[in-house]
Amino acid sequence: MNPVERTVRRIDAFQQRHTPTAFIFGVVKKYGDDNGGVLASNLAYSGFISLFPLLLILITILGLVASADPAVKTDVINAVSDQVPIIGHTLTENVHQLQRNSVIGLIVGLLGLIWGATGLAQAGLFTMEQVWNVPGPGRPGFFPRLLRALIFLGLLGIAVIVTTLLASLNTYGHNSAWLVAGAEIVAGAANVGMFIAAFRILTPKGVPTRALLPGAAIGGIVYTMLQVLGTFLVHHFLHSDSAYGVFGTVLGLIAWIYLAVQITVYAAEINVVLARQLWPRSIVQPPLTDADRHSLALQALQNQRRNEQQVEVKFTGADADSDQDGPVPPKPPRTPDEVKPPARS
Repeated sequence: MNPVERTVRRIDAFQQRHTPTAFIFGVVKKYGDDNGGVLASNLAYSGFISLFPLLLILITILGLVASADPAVKTDVINAVSDQVPIIGHTLTENVHQLQRNSVIGLIVGLLGLIWGATGLAQAGLFTMEQVWNVPGPGRPGFFPRLLRALIFLGLLGIAVIVTTLLASLNTYGHNSAWLVAGAEIVAGAANVGMFIAAFRILTPKGVPTRALLPGAAIGGIVYTMLQVLGTFLVHHFLHSDSAYGVFGTVLGLIAWIYLAVQITVYAAEINVVLARQLWPRSIVQPPLTDADRHSLALQALQNQRRNEQQVEVKFTGADADSDQDGPVPPKPPRTPDEVKPPARS
């Protein structure tokens, strides 16, 4: 054994012995097993397409509803722009240009939002199916997916309205520190609720709701921190008055969306790792841990496409039996019907 491998195995043994490091590495390993970067890129593309129609609808409606009171209109528009720190203020600064064609903007925005949000929901459904390693027969068909996409579209609208109303609270009380802090806490709780609802809509029905709560809580809190950080950076450091302002805005927007979907995918992975006890994982093999065997079995079983297709996973040699000290996780599934939580409703 060379010195590099010896050092890596010592690090591996250390992270496996301690629950916090073992769990974190288990989540990262599961993310890699599921090609999480590809899933996040797919979600980011769909989110990018959905974002602009959504902002167009919000700005157009505000222009129609709040046109009688400029002060209220300005406050609420600022609240809307804070939902997307990178591009929100840039777009809302030109809101007056939409007044003459508000009806056209509303129609175009609605059509674009329906198309984009449907694609986002489909990408979200596929992501959750991959994260939970659902075999083909357990995945919903076209019409159930379409119904879930429409429900997700309604949730998206509710989320935007709720977060906008919460963000507008900062405009009262002359931006009091206590009021701002309270508004951010309430916004964080609302984001957690939205994550729970989104996970429930997009996750296969066989997964119990209680298994979705830990990741949703972490995802909602971290996403709120991302919003606060983005708003702070825009207000204090990022400006679009330079020659590179447009490029910086676009790149910043893409980075912000990608970070948001990364948070979402990792939050979903946390739920799976907790529900299936997929830790500790090994950095160097052999030997495989029980969690390694479980994860490898899930990856193979999710490739089943038809009920008539028979898929079975076996381990041979030294990795056939458990050699892990301490609590033993559930036995690795051998067939799709043994996947827990169940792949089917």
